[in-house]
Amino acid sequence: MALDATYVGDRPIDVILIGGSAGVLEVLRVILAGLPHALKIPVVIVVHVPERSPALLPQVLQPATPLPLKFAEDKEPLAGGTIYVAPAGYHLLLETNRCFALSIDPPVLFSRPAIDVLFESAADAYAGRIMAMLLTGASADGARGLASIHAAGGVTVVQAPQTAEAATMPAAAIALFDPDFVLSPPDIAALGASLSPYPRSAAWTRRTRNDPN
Repeated sequence: MALDATYVGDRPIDVILIGGSAGVLEVLRVILAGLPHALKIPVVIVVHVPERSPALLPQVLQPATPLPLKFAEDKEPLAGGTIYVAPAGYHLLLETNRCFALSIDPPVLFSRPAIDVLFESAADAYAGRIMAMLLTGASADGARGLASIHAAGGVTVVQAPQTAEAATMPAAAIALFDPDFVLSPPDIAALGASLSPYPRSAAWTRRTRNDPN
């Protein structure tokens, strides 16, 4: 399936990245359910799971969305309209040729897959054409990688810490830089639902959870 740009307001994005840990499954269901059913870009998810855990994440998350959902495979090209999950025991990276790479390099912040690894590789491969979401989690993994996406010009979304089952992960990102969006899970889902294949005439603007608009 061809990759087509999607827009957040007037900002073009080529890929959506999502990272989370403790308490993230229910949040993911909410966000995935809000994505447009005709989404034309890939979604890539990293969740902290034990290395020997059963390979069930795609089956667990698939009921939330009609979009196809699968584990990412080494050297596989990213396809539009598909949701990919990092397999347990491997770091997942995005390469400049828009393919996946799996790595057994040492864990980062005790995690493999690590969110930082995905986010930092994506910042190199996609520059500013990324929307990245960092959700509930009990470690600081993902904060540094999200900051690299922000520095590259990507759109950064953080779950509001007061709505997170484990606030360490989103709080670490907010302490490191000023994300574009800090939102509750329903508001993140609404942001995802607003994605459009066409740029909107109104300019994209930052929004936090407390913004009345």
